[in-house]
Amino acid sequence: MIIGIDHGYYAIKTRQVSFPSGIIGYDYEPYTMQNVLQYQGKYYVCGTGRQTLVKNKTSNDNYYLLTLAAIAEEIKHRKAERKTEVILAVGLPLSSFGREKQGFREYLLRKEQPVRFLYESELYEITIKDVKLFPRYSALALHPEYLKNEPSVLLVDIGGWTVDLMRLDNAVPNAATCRSLELGVIRCIDETAEQVRRNTGLSVTETQIERVLRRESCSMAEEARRIIQENGRKYIERILSAVTESGFDLRAVPTVFMGGGSAILKRHVTAQDAICRPVFIEDVHANATGYERIVEQMWTR
Repeated sequence: MIIGIDHGYYAIKTRQVSFPSGIIGYDYEPYTMQNVLQYQGKYYVCGTGRQTLVKNKTSNDNYYLLTLAAIAEEIKHRKAERKTEVILAVGLPLSSFGREKQGFREYLLRKEQPVRFLYESELYEITIKDVKLFPRYSALALHPEYLKNEPSVLLVDIGGWTVDLMRLDNAVPNAATCRSLELGVIRCIDETAEQVRRNTGLSVTETQIERVLRRESCSMAEEARRIIQENGRKYIERILSAVTESGFDLRAVPTVFMGGGSAILKRHVTAQDAICRPVFIEDVHANATGYERIVEQMWTR
């Protein structure tokens, strides 16, 4: 079974599942077994809140444990056998791909096989046969039409912690153009929550802020809503300004916006931003699905 996983700072995504990257460990059984991973004698509630930011995801076991939870969730949604062999298809930013590739592969592909754990009280026995790593622009594997007949396309991946930039020339990534900006959605949400707290005294949640930024329904004081929308627009202006400062001309090159923040950007971009031809891939599962598609194509060649 091929399972693609997008290990985001903000959320873990598979082809069918997305949950926050938070994880909390317990020595004793928690009050509910929903989203609970049992591994090596401990209990882990997965998808709760947000974990402390770590620049190197291999510095602790959190992302490995979240990977096991993601595998279990994907198997459950596929109604597949809980004892199976798995090939993991995962990604890294192109700007750090060469530096982190081997370490992240070893982090996920551990010697102790098969891996036995319980998830939501169900026993899983997973043999991870291999880990395939790809640069984090694989969502384009699902949308080759965005590159067709375009000599140059700019990719802007708005993630939880970083905004990754890369230009593709004749559908081939230009490694010299890779940039990674620490302007991800987490920063926008944290700054917005603080602004609302200062101006209104209200402590709005991350989920509320996300919904308002996406212009979805949410019961909230009108003043708080106004502040969130204003901050959302300012955040988009910062991203567009940073892209320009990084040497890319949005007026000249078609731009594909993807990642969790692309839906926010789509709802705040105006004609005055003068983006040549913006394309938005709002599907948060797109990278994980793209990783799987590439591995499947490798197998059928």
